[in-house]
Order: sequence, then C-alpha cells, then structure tokens
Amino acid sequence: MTIEQLFSQTGPLALALKGYQPRQAQIDMAQVCDSALKHSQQAIVEAETGTGKTFAYLLPALVNKGKYIISTGSKALQEQLYHRDLPTVYKALGSAKKKALLKGRANYVCHYRLNQHVAHVPSDDADIMHQLAMVAKFAAQTRSGDIADCVGIEDDAKVLPYVTSTADNCLGRECPDFDSCFIRKARQRAADADIVVINHHLFFADMAVKDSGFAELLPGADGYIFDEAHQLADIASDYFGETISTKKILAFITDARMLYRSELRDMLQLGKTLDKLESATKDMRLAFGSDGGRGDWRKALTDKALCDAIHRVNKDLAFLNQVLKLCLERSELVEPMLERLITLKGQLDRAFDVSVRGYSYWYEATRYHLTIHITPLNIAAKFKEMLSEREAGFVFTSATLSVNDSLQHFSDALGLSPSRTLMLASPFDYQHQALLCLPRYLPEANSDAMPRALVGICQQVIRAAKGRCFLLFTSYRVMHMVAEVLCQQMDYPVFVQGQMSKRLLLERFTRHGNAVLMGTASFWEGVDVRGSALSCVVIDKLPFVAPDDPLLQARMQDCEQSGGEPFAQIQLPRAVIALKQGVGRLIRDSQDRGVLVLCDNRVITRDYGQVFLKSLPNMRRSRDMNEVNAFLAAID
Repeated sequence: MTIEQLFSQTGPLALALKGYQPRQAQIDMAQVCDSALKHSQQAIVEAETGTGKTFAYLLPALVNKGKYIISTGSKALQEQLYHRDLPTVYKALGSAKKKALLKGRANYVCHYRLNQHVAHVPSDDADIMHQLAMVAKFAAQTRSGDIADCVGIEDDAKVLPYVTSTADNCLGRECPDFDSCFIRKARQRAADADIVVINHHLFFADMAVKDSGFAELLPGADGYIFDEAHQLADIASDYFGETISTKKILAFITDARMLYRSELRDMLQLGKTLDKLESATKDMRLAFGSDGGRGDWRKALTDKALCDAIHRVNKDLAFLNQVLKLCLERSELVEPMLERLITLKGQLDRAFDVSVRGYSYWYEATRYHLTIHITPLNIAAKFKEMLSEREAGFVFTSATLSVNDSLQHFSDALGLSPSRTLMLASPFDYQHQALLCLPRYLPEANSDAMPRALVGICQQVIRAAKGRCFLLFTSYRVMHMVAEVLCQQMDYPVFVQGQMSKRLLLERFTRHGNAVLMGTASFWEGVDVRGSALSCVVIDKLPFVAPDDPLLQARMQDCEQSGGEPFAQIQLPRAVIALKQGVGRLIRDSQDRGVLVLCDNRVITRDYGQVFLKSLPNMRRSRDMNEVNAFLAAID
C-alpha cells in the first residue's frame, strides 16, 4: 500500500479514526519521511501545529521493514507517543511489529541501591523514610520498574537519588541484582523491538557513554526519527562536553558513606575523610556567594580565595583515594567506588586546564550546588561524524525549525546534509482563531517600570478571559514580582511554577478551567492544553538569552573570530525559535480560539522585530487592548 493510499479517505486511518480527513501536508511529510528511511538519507521537516506530523512519521516506520528509533524532546512527549499515538496507529494498521519504551537509567528503580538504603536509612528526614517505603512496595509489584508509575513519587521527590542509579554508581555485571535489574530488562526489550521510543538525552548518552555491563543498543537501527528536533544542538553540546558538580561529589560521598557503614565500620579514618571532603565541597559552593548565577570559569580561576577552596576539594579527593586503596581487600564494592573517585578527580583536574580552544568554560551556582561546564562551541562536526558512522535514514522534525523562512540555521548547527527539506504551514485558520496584540505605550523591555506595566496588562486580560491564561516569563525574578500582586488581587486560581511539579500544575490548571498559570522556560514548550481551559497567552518579552551568559558570550566570540555576525547567527535565531515555541501554546486545535499578548515594543521599534513577526503564524494583529477584551469576551 502506497503512502497516498494509507492516508486516503478509504485507507486504514480513515477506517479506524472517527472524523478522519486526509490532509495534503500530512501526506507530503509522510512521503518525505518514507523516502529518507527507505534510502538511508537525511530529511528535515518543519511541520507546524495541526499538520499531523506524528502520524506522518509513524506510518512509514511501521510499514517499512527494519528497526526504527523514535526520539522525542522529553519524557512527557515520549510517554504520550508510546501510550497514545503508537497504539492508535498500530490498531489502524494491524501492525505486528514489536515496540518498546526505553528511558534513561534515572527513571528505573535500582534493586541494589533500594535494598542498601532500606537496610541503612540514609537520612532521618521523614519524607525520605516514607518515600523509601512507597518505592519498596512498588518495586515488589512492578514489572517495568519505571518510577513514573509509582503513585505519590513526583519528578522532584527527595528519595530518587537513593533508589535509582547513575552511570557512575551502577555496578553493571558485578551487581548482585544484575539478573533482576529493571534497566537490563528494559534495554533487552528495546534490543528485541522493531520500534523503540526514546528521548534525545538517552540517544546522546548511549552514543557518548558506553555503560559498563550493558550492550550498546541504538546503532543497530535502520532509521532514526527525531521529533522536537530543535532541541538537539543544545542537548548534544551537553553530552559532547563535560561537567563536574558539587552534586556529583556529594552523591559519591553518600554512596561511600553507605559502604563505610555497612561493610567498613571499623575504618574510622574513612568516615573522617568523607566528613572532611563533604565540608570542603560545601565550602567550595559557598565561595561563589549566596546569590548564585552563571559566570566565566576562566575569570573565576583568577580569584585566589575561589582557587584555594577548589584546591582543598582536590586535595581531599586525593587523600580519600589513598584511604580507599587500603580497603581494596576488604570488599569487592571498593574497586568500583575507587574508579568513580578517580573519574571525579580527573574531571576536576581538567576544569583547571582552561587552555583547550573551541570550548566554553563556565560555571553555574544554584542555591545548593556548583556545576562547572566544559562545553564545545560547535558540535556540527562531531554530530556529522556520528551520523556518518551509521548506515541509516534520519528524519528531523519539529513545529519550530525555521528562522526567516529558512532551515539553514538548524541544518548548519548539526552539520546536516539533507536530501530533502520541507516546510509545512499549520492548517489552522489563525486569522479567525487568534489575535496578536502588541500593546501601546509600554516601557522599555528591561526597564524597572516593566513589572508594574505587566501587572496591569495581566490583570486586564485575566478578567476579560475569566482566568484561562498562561503568563510566560523570561526570568524568575519578574515572574515572582508579578505573581506577588496577582495572587493577592485576582479572584481566579493562580498557579506559579515551583509550587509543585510541572505535571501537577498542568493537571490542576486544566481541571479548574478558569485558572492562571505562570511559568518560565520549561513552560514555553511541550505543554498541550486544548479547548476552553486556555484562551490567552501573555509573553513578557522577546526570549533573548541574557547577554552576560558565559556560554552565549563564548559562542558569539567564536562566531566573530570566524568572520560571522554573532547577533544574526547566534542570538536572533535562538530567540525566534524560543518565541515560536511559546506562541505555539495558544492554538492547539482547529476549535481553539485565543489571544497572544506580546509585551515587548522592540518587535515594533527594532529592525529585527520583522524577523520575529515573519516567523509567527498569520494572526490578525492589533495594538489596542480594547480589541483584546472584545475578542476574549466573544469566546464561548
């Protein structure tokens, strides 16, 4: 059966799906995907919301022979694809292909670590003790071991580091629970399957790191499909680079202390050395001040006090190495612990060698942790080499890949050589379904008066929309300033990012039907609220990366040295893609209607504003808030 027949009015989709109508854009995309997968070529497809891109790449993967890896941008999209979309297509086609869902190791309960911590409770924190009991009960009943299925354990649960493994602390084939290991079983199911649904982080982890005790899984595929492909370049940069963090060191200390308490109790020097290292690690974080933030690591190393704090950690790691060597004959668990320690010390040593060119050396200090990043400025060559090693077809798709009607920025960033490119507009009638408002008389985007102006606009649209608003911000600071006023003055429920997990926030927002949700970067994409629960999206300003961001500065400097235009080639494309993602939250269905309010007058006053407007859906535009009120009042 041809692609046209599969998607026709008499095809399997039409017979299986109530109200199905063939869409030419969907058929065009499916043909491009089919050709790329069959002939081991590269294809790039921008398919805006409503095109039906998921089915357009799923059907070719299911009707063609061979094994296909489908990679999504997040775990939430991964689960939606596996539990909702794939079963629909399988049923329509009557497919017999084996399918599997595979997540990263941090998503599966580790029997060994769970048993160790149940036997030696790691904390007197009541929450952790209660959660340990919940996970232990779940582990005894589950077949998959996927902790997302454990009711009551959220993504940010305190217990997770104690009941899951990392590539550093996994014992691999040496683990006493290897035969019952949930990760091993999940990877085996994936190895046997014809369709495997993963996420981008797992794809790069599998490529960049060969887990000891686990066979390499993904290179055996005949084709790879990357959905939400606009995220690939940034995720690849993380995996092709290197990070060392106080969180990683403290996690090592926790595991070493568990070994000390369970098998090496009489080794008092080990306990004291671990205490000393823990104190030095926390002092290293405090040396960067209480406010945190990002900075240039090269500059940080010119501060003697900071260098001294880091050297103390390095010195304590070296001494701990000597102490652990004395315990080698005492337990078979000491050797893998020693290997982790050597790796940590090597990473910290490399963080001192900032002479390697082509990398950005930067740090990020959060409330509790310090992370040092060594990030490659250009991953195109490495990614191109990675793809060339595999005789397979590659499809890259997303609703937001183009800038100024061109896919060149995306293609260049990953070093792609596509045989076919395709840009498909949304079938939604944006002229009638949506209104874009750029309010008049706003202060400058970075002005101190802007938060007060935002409060006034938000109050106005919330009342007009009867709640039902997303308020998207580019900074936590401004979000909290606006939230402080709205939470006190609005009659509608106001949910603010950070109050609870993202999943719970979205569930409660949708369930209320007239609520307000305030969020930053993570809510700009991957959020799908259809129908009457969302009628208005307010965006505080154009999402340019902060100019003092050390990674951005390094990339711009590298671009300039290569004779490029840093603003046009680095800053502007990233901001355009991010804005398109935020705007995409508004209209998710052919029945949706809503208003987008963009509170940044640079769209009008700066030449580059036209690049943003040209990249957005063709909505009716206004500068009059009265039109916004009238449009919202007319929505049923």
